[in-house]
Amino acid sequence: MHMFIVQSRAGAGFCWALKSDAYVASLSVSLVNGHRRGDELNGASPSPDGQQPSPLTSPLLNDSSGLRTDDEEENRRKRFPTDKAYFIAKELLTTERTYLKDLELITLSFQSVLDKEESTPESLQNLLKASFEPLHSYHLDFLKELEQRLALWEGRSNAHIKGDYQRIGDVMLKNTQGLKALTAQLQKHSECVSELEKACRASRRLENVCRDFELQKVCYVPLNVFILRPLHRLLHYKQILERLCKHYPATHPDFRDCRAALADVSELEALLHSSMLKTDNYQRLLELQKDLIGVDNLATPTREFIRLGCLSKLSGKGLQQRMFFLFSDVLLYTSRGITSSNQFKVHGQLPLRGMTIRESEEEWGVPHCFTLVTQRQSVVVAASSVSEMEKWMEDLKMAVDLAEDSNGPSASLLTNSNDVKSPGEWASEVESEDDLGGSRTSLERHGNSSAHHRGNTTVHVCWHRNTSVSMLDFSIATENQLSGNLLRKFKNSNGWQKLWVVFTNFSLFFYKTHQDEYPLASLPLLGYSVTVPAESENIHKDYVFKLHFKSHIYYFRSESEYSFERWMEVIRSATISSSRTRYLNRKEPY
Repeated sequence: MHMFIVQSRAGAGFCWALKSDAYVASLSVSLVNGHRRGDELNGASPSPDGQQPSPLTSPLLNDSSGLRTDDEEENRRKRFPTDKAYFIAKELLTTERTYLKDLELITLSFQSVLDKEESTPESLQNLLKASFEPLHSYHLDFLKELEQRLALWEGRSNAHIKGDYQRIGDVMLKNTQGLKALTAQLQKHSECVSELEKACRASRRLENVCRDFELQKVCYVPLNVFILRPLHRLLHYKQILERLCKHYPATHPDFRDCRAALADVSELEALLHSSMLKTDNYQRLLELQKDLIGVDNLATPTREFIRLGCLSKLSGKGLQQRMFFLFSDVLLYTSRGITSSNQFKVHGQLPLRGMTIRESEEEWGVPHCFTLVTQRQSVVVAASSVSEMEKWMEDLKMAVDLAEDSNGPSASLLTNSNDVKSPGEWASEVESEDDLGGSRTSLERHGNSSAHHRGNTTVHVCWHRNTSVSMLDFSIATENQLSGNLLRKFKNSNGWQKLWVVFTNFSLFFYKTHQDEYPLASLPLLGYSVTVPAESENIHKDYVFKLHFKSHIYYFRSESEYSFERWMEVIRSATISSSRTRYLNRKEPY
């Protein structure tokens, strides 16, 4: 299935469309404050297959003033330095711009909403202010320093002294030392997530306020992700400094400062690493709870998320698509119906303790098939490919071994008996094509912007693309975030358009400029492939990569070999689900 989201100019809605092999979605739907609009995509170019408007041809993104001639682009590139260290420093600058905007979403937007809400506990307000305001103020100054240094490096001011400023280690060392002084604030971010959740559980009104805030265009990823950004940013600083240290010879004047800054940020990251892992897992469980109907108390201290994704379950009616959720103590399987909430309904749960897993292609004559056997029942499932089957079996066997070694009680009953049917009722359930594919149908019927918001989560993308993501994929996605300008071209278009692009959460988010408050479009990347264009595609430009899903093709052009390699690296991390073995072997030690 091809899935994209284009955010509308007004209100809190989205333009979006879905295309499936199983059914044809007729027209793109635009929702603005829960109401349909018909004008946002008018005039949009057809997608490469001629069936659907593309998210990246929306009039909101297309602007003739944004088109660049090849001569303009070549002249611009020739004015800038060519040293790899410059492009590493530029990545630091561009990602810091995105990070500061993410901080402002909490310090300016969210805190302002909470201050006006009487149901907000004063302790929560004070905690958020104490945790975020010092960081926001600090990074505001740090960004100014970065911009000044890059301007000197590029020779845009005081060109005669730029030789003294073609380095970044001194700026980073000052930054990491400043961050060490803010350790107490960084240690509070895990507490912020848990205290916000506790307050929302205690007040339905506050829960609704937070949900409504999360539906705003500026909140382009889940709210808790923004709260945890300061911890994740340490990983990005560490990566950038590792690249600089690897690039520089030991005799380079910038090497010593970069190495000292790397030691500082590594020490700080190690101090916060354990709480970061626990809170990332807790935040993930909270998000999954929102996607599921029939599950109580999913986010417990001892439960860990391992993998989610599509498998086909074999029943008396044949193979039926199901969404599976693997945790450290239990495997849930669900289906997606035409409910207004756009959630997945739990059909059953399989405790991991005592489970056995075996390949069973020959037994059932179904490709990529394996059987899960517990004390009470056997479930036969089929993956979409050999690699998907191997990843599921690897993670299931690991989870079963961990469950066997655990001294804790076996999985507590997760499901609410009022919401989940008995096994006999599951067997008699009839699913229509609309049940299995029609999120667009349910949105049109209910006009529910909240439903749509839950309709573009990672869980839903996995459902539509018939794939899976693991705990390790989420960890890699946390490390691999990127921002910067790219030139965009379509298969049959002329010229390149400059866009500001942010990669996070398995998606690309598109802006006209980095000053924009919210993305105008987004493209979930799970299921896409990223390659370089073939000679026959007649691109004939440097540093171009191609995104391809079925008949949908987009070309993007970066400014340097370094940025090209970085975009390819981070996009591959989102388009190719990791196995545990591949993840453990993927990094060279520095």
